[in-house]
Amino acid sequence: MKITFLLTTADAVGGTERAVFNQASELAARHDVRVLSVFKSNQAQFFTPDERVRVDYLLDLTGRVPRPLRPTGVDDSVWAGLAAQPSQIVDRSWESAFNRLSDLELELALQDTDTDVLITTTPALMALAVQLAPAHVITIHQEHRVSELRGTSGEPLRRYASRLDALAVLSERTREWFAETLGAAAPRLEVVPNALPSGFRPRSTLRTRTVVIAGRLVAEKQIDHAVTAWATVARHHPDWQLRIFGDGPLSGSLRRQIDMLGLHDCVQLNGNSRHLAEEWAKASIATLTSRNEAFGLVLAEAHAAGVPVVSYDSPNGPREVVVDGQTGILVPPGDTDALASALLLLIEDTELRQRMGAAALASVNRFSPTVVTAHWERIFHELAAERDSGRRAVAKAERQAVHAYYSGPDGSVPAAAPAPSTTVRTSDQRALEERLLKRNRRLVNDGGQLCRLLEWESPWDVVQQNLALAANALEGADIPYLVVRDRLVRHTVAVHAVHKEAVFKALADRYAEEAVYAAVLNEGQKTVATVLAGLAAPYADTPSSGVRLYQNVVSRSRLLRLGAVYGCAITFWDTDPEDESHLKAPARTLIGDRVPASAMHRSTLTLGGRPYPTIGAFGRALHGDITFPVDAVYTWVNGADMAWLERKNAVLATMGMDTEDAATSAARFRDRDELRYSLRSIDMYAPWIRHIYIVTDRQVPHWLDLSHPRVRVVDHTEIFGDRGALPTYNSHAIESRLHHIEGLAEHFLYFNDDVFLGRTVQPETFFLGNGQAKHFMSPTAVPMAPVSAGDEFNISAAKNNRALIERDFGQTLVHSFLHAPHPLRRSVLEDIENRYQHAVATTAASRLRSHSDISVASSLHHYFGFHTLRSVPGSISCGFVNVGLSEHAPRLNRILTVRPHDVFCLNDYHDGDVPEDEQDAILAAFLPSYFPVPSQFETGSPRNQRAHAGYLPGWPL
Repeated sequence: MKITFLLTTADAVGGTERAVFNQASELAARHDVRVLSVFKSNQAQFFTPDERVRVDYLLDLTGRVPRPLRPTGVDDSVWAGLAAQPSQIVDRSWESAFNRLSDLELELALQDTDTDVLITTTPALMALAVQLAPAHVITIHQEHRVSELRGTSGEPLRRYASRLDALAVLSERTREWFAETLGAAAPRLEVVPNALPSGFRPRSTLRTRTVVIAGRLVAEKQIDHAVTAWATVARHHPDWQLRIFGDGPLSGSLRRQIDMLGLHDCVQLNGNSRHLAEEWAKASIATLTSRNEAFGLVLAEAHAAGVPVVSYDSPNGPREVVVDGQTGILVPPGDTDALASALLLLIEDTELRQRMGAAALASVNRFSPTVVTAHWERIFHELAAERDSGRRAVAKAERQAVHAYYSGPDGSVPAAAPAPSTTVRTSDQRALEERLLKRNRRLVNDGGQLCRLLEWESPWDVVQQNLALAANALEGADIPYLVVRDRLVRHTVAVHAVHKEAVFKALADRYAEEAVYAAVLNEGQKTVATVLAGLAAPYADTPSSGVRLYQNVVSRSRLLRLGAVYGCAITFWDTDPEDESHLKAPARTLIGDRVPASAMHRSTLTLGGRPYPTIGAFGRALHGDITFPVDAVYTWVNGADMAWLERKNAVLATMGMDTEDAATSAARFRDRDELRYSLRSIDMYAPWIRHIYIVTDRQVPHWLDLSHPRVRVVDHTEIFGDRGALPTYNSHAIESRLHHIEGLAEHFLYFNDDVFLGRTVQPETFFLGNGQAKHFMSPTAVPMAPVSAGDEFNISAAKNNRALIERDFGQTLVHSFLHAPHPLRRSVLEDIENRYQHAVATTAASRLRSHSDISVASSLHHYFGFHTLRSVPGSISCGFVNVGLSEHAPRLNRILTVRPHDVFCLNDYHDGDVPEDEQDAILAAFLPSYFPVPSQFETGSPRNQRAHAGYLPGWPL
């Protein structure tokens, strides 16, 4: 059988290249094996495969310009020009190495290939192969990374995987993620580990005073964590050595870290080694600190030398190789103290080190070249038989049909949530999950755990529900507890450590047959194991500082998942050994992590309408608390409303300006319901907002419940009175009058209707406890030039603001502000109106935007407030997407799948390259997916009904 492995750069020094050459060499004994590399980036090849493996390169990057390695008479300028053009298949956000030249050369190389099997090794290569390879070629993608954590580089997997014949991954956890993400569109999914190199492997005596770590010196590998941990180890065992093998861009910073910590005598930077097997044999302990690791071939190689491992329990590879407590020790990712402690344990306990080393050696047979090669050959032969039978074409067409049905506008299916890396996958856990799924139809499997389908809840409701889960179990077992206050969204309760065993038993008893999870926490509050609460009792014997209790809730689209981050932590407090008059908390609270016993006066804290026990200190208004009300104000218009358009045309006609038929305008400016979804974002993520005011011109959203006590429509006539000129179509004019809303709080957030909250936020994001507002500066500069007729109106307004601030405060403003909610103070706006009467009055009187306008709410307020000590710089994670530009589409996908921002803005420029109808379709798909729960402000929604019935208690200020 002819087999071709496709690599990006076969001469690179990385785990993918090592694994491919190992496997190619094994297969070459019985097959015709070729490694095809798109790029040649070095004169010499680091890894040397079996002589029977043919290695070919397509493009030479070592010369003056990129050019094909095949003979060619085309001038180099042509190749350079093609290399400068983007690939037509591989988006730069997936992988930047590819270009138009690589497209053409790979197409040429594959169009007449006689290979039977083509194995790709990156998602970008997979995207190329499934579109360029002839139909007879069996395509297999071999994933070498943790697919569920890839981000944008993994998008081709969700777009093109249905076209593959098989997808091979390195862990069962990743296989489950693909099965969940791709569903019926998934090709054959296989878990195939990387094979150890063949040949003699020397065994360690485990008597050397040496710890070895190997990997590329890049951020992903976090070698600096090992150095940090070694600073602790070296204080106790200065005669031991940490030897680092690898090279990469961070070698210089690692060398500086070693020198800064004074470790140059006991930490060695050795560069790459062609003989790692011998280096493992010289080690007594191996370690690994990667942020994530799909397999960890270096761990298997260490085990093959009989060396135990201390590794971060990172997704997903370490658990595929290391049997925790038997062949090594797994510690929480990022916990350098735990890493140092585990290293010290194996250094100081020779018997344990020898026992683990023997178990490590016995465990690696499953990674032997013979076993892994046999697995690959079985896959090849079965796929070839399916192709030759004629069944393959129909099956592939049906997979692609399913994919097309479920994929979004960009052609990719939504990614499932990755399973927590600490999830314990025992047979008991699987059996209980299966039993619960069969019993309760409201449960689904998502992200590797059971989830209840979302009905009406917001994240804040889920937080209260998880607190109630903890309280019910504790109260049912008569275990005394108290609710503590910290800065987190989720709740924390405290229980004395003497009740630790009783807590785990109570959780197991109460939730023996429910889809409730318990995440066991170590001293650093990191999760070390996650199990169904019904199986939590045995974990009472493990060192832990607490347990986080939660029930997952997921939307029907699976695009909103409320999981462990909203769980309730039950923390174990104990008497402080240094001062028995104090109790010590494992994590800091708002009153510290040491609480005097004399301060433990019982009190009550009402949360979600339910009273909970606490202590008096937590019931006080503490420094920094925001106890004042915060409102929200929207300016909104339905640009497709015929009556509104006719009024606008009448104004334009009186001003001698051109008008457009109202029906034509209505068709072009359809209401995309942004306001509805922005209000949903407030209901979901900021229930602490007291009242919402919607400022508009004789319009009312048809879905809005006008009887809801927290929302009111404010007509322009209410805020303009006898000032300005109505009707007005000038947003600057409307914003200049917001502080005249009757009943408006001193502190409020100003929203445009295309601005949304993206995740749970607290009032402290926008205001300080002393009342100062925050402002969020944009990196975009206001041009340093006078106002001109060619300025966009927002730019000319910013320049006019600059003149006012420069005149009164002697400083020149430079920047504009982010497209985020603007934290405002009513008194500041009043002072601006009084101080700059002419500028404000001129702006209010301008019915259309003018170059004489100032922008009060979105800019001038922040600068004036800063100089009068009422506004301060703040920070917020803010996303911006122009749905009118196709190049912004990846941003929208990332916002939906990752939800990385506190706030985001969905703007649309009418001079973009995305047609209006397509923009409508994009928003019609995006908005309900991001905000699937109708808010309490929408007439007749479940939350609306609950609010009127009093089941949605207000925010406790």
